[in-house]
Amino acid sequence: MKLSKYILPTLKEDPSDAFVTSHKLMIRAGLVRKETAGTYAYLPFGLKALRKISDIVRDEMDKTGAMECLMPELTSADLWKESGRWDKMGPIMFQIKDRNALEYALGPTHEEAFTNMIRSTITSYKELPVNVYQINTKFRDEIRPRFGVIRSKEFIMKDAYSFDIDQAGLDVSYDKMAEAYTNIFKRCGLTTIPVKADTGDMGGSASEEFMVASEVGEETLLLCDKCGYRANQERASHKRNSSKKTETPCAMEEVSTPDIKTIEQLSEFFSCDASSFLKSIIYIADGEPVMAIVAGDREVNDVKLKNHLKCVNLDLADDRTIFEVTGAPVGFAGPAGNDKIRKIFDLDIKNTVNAITGANKKDIHFKNVNPGKDFIISEEADIISSNEGDKCPDCSSEMYVKKGLEVGHIFKLGYKYTEAMNVTVLDQNGKTVHPIMGCYGIGVTRTLAAVIEQHNDENGLKWPISVAPYQVHLVGLGKGEDELTKIEEIYNLLIKSGLDVLYDDRKLSPGIKFANADLIGLPVRVTIGKNYFNDNKIEITVRKNSEKSETSKENLINSVKSILESIDK
Repeated sequence: MKLSKYILPTLKEDPSDAFVTSHKLMIRAGLVRKETAGTYAYLPFGLKALRKISDIVRDEMDKTGAMECLMPELTSADLWKESGRWDKMGPIMFQIKDRNALEYALGPTHEEAFTNMIRSTITSYKELPVNVYQINTKFRDEIRPRFGVIRSKEFIMKDAYSFDIDQAGLDVSYDKMAEAYTNIFKRCGLTTIPVKADTGDMGGSASEEFMVASEVGEETLLLCDKCGYRANQERASHKRNSSKKTETPCAMEEVSTPDIKTIEQLSEFFSCDASSFLKSIIYIADGEPVMAIVAGDREVNDVKLKNHLKCVNLDLADDRTIFEVTGAPVGFAGPAGNDKIRKIFDLDIKNTVNAITGANKKDIHFKNVNPGKDFIISEEADIISSNEGDKCPDCSSEMYVKKGLEVGHIFKLGYKYTEAMNVTVLDQNGKTVHPIMGCYGIGVTRTLAAVIEQHNDENGLKWPISVAPYQVHLVGLGKGEDELTKIEEIYNLLIKSGLDVLYDDRKLSPGIKFANADLIGLPVRVTIGKNYFNDNKIEITVRKNSEKSETSKENLINSVKSILESIDK
């Protein structure tokens, strides 16, 4: 492909609305152009890379025996109502009506559609296991689209769904997908960290995310190198201190704390650290108020709390609700002397001694508050976020934190959808049973962004060969007709050898062409200039490490192919 005939609108400067490396480079290197907030048009250069990622995904999925399908992006509301997710998905789902007032959703995911398809096609255990997948567009009404294609309203995803006769079969299917995902991301040039994760709205008993370490990652990972524990902070736990503090419990006292609400203000007022306090946070869970009580130096993990409560919606209570259930304004809630609200205590609370809490009265706190004496722990759960330095739950070593960008997610869904949608098959004994499901997703567009996050330098992209839009960037520096003809001969030679070549035939200065070559970052640059015209010497530059070498026209093809084979090894 000749650049003079190619749509590749590169930019010298970073776009003003781009804040992360992948977003900046996808715009600057001409991969995408923003259409609206959260939607992007893929230009030829970006689409070629996207298709190479899709081809890798497809190849590894097919190797496992999974079968590719293509489902409607416009899915019937009836299916979502069957599964119970029409209301549960909430505003994240685009819900629309046609001219006949029939309701549809633009698919944010396709559990329901694939389950419905299997319901109409599979009848016996003899047809199981089966794994079906698609590479298709998804739609989610993100409240804050950001980071380019990393969090957008429209994106391409590979989603797969396995159906097995029993748990043992699901375990096999799940392990196959975990292996396939490892292979996919490795072939894409990505280093991933598999971590335990929350199953979220998908449901199910087990879940694992494939993360790419990235400073712009939206997920916090808790890691232990000693035993290999890996978990998303939404799911991560840590070893608790099981011993109670040794100090003697004192009698609870009221203390006037006018206009002192925050932990920072209270720490200064009482001359103690945050761990001496109990924070009481009021939430609304499916319309009912609940109080979450955690140590003052800890944060409530909303995902853990939501899972414990088994609620659909969980939101912080407003000021009016807080006053109604505590009798005090924000900042003065506490577990002592309040029987109007359901309370969930974190696991550490039972070991506190002489804590300080809100007194459920304006401008009043209690000190010397003790569990069992001043309040009863009737319901407790792990509802706090684990932090760096906490002890690993498996080996007690200190954990550390990394930011991660999710590129893949696998779930053991169980019977959630097959039971809700009444999918049945006959088992070996002729008995009607529900198949058990797994679900496996890869963000294809997000994977492209992750590749760019991991493969770049101050000059631009540094494509892994496996997903590079082109293998070779031919830079022609000829002027007269004779020199241009010689460059054209090299171009044709490269094309005939089967190499995928982008030829910069534009009438621009060498400096601009070289800067452009570094920006778009193709694996190998072949430069045809005066050294070739005078001495038959062709310069080859490897973008990954800037190594340069020279070869002749006669050895060019062998030299380029040898370099391409060695680059990513």
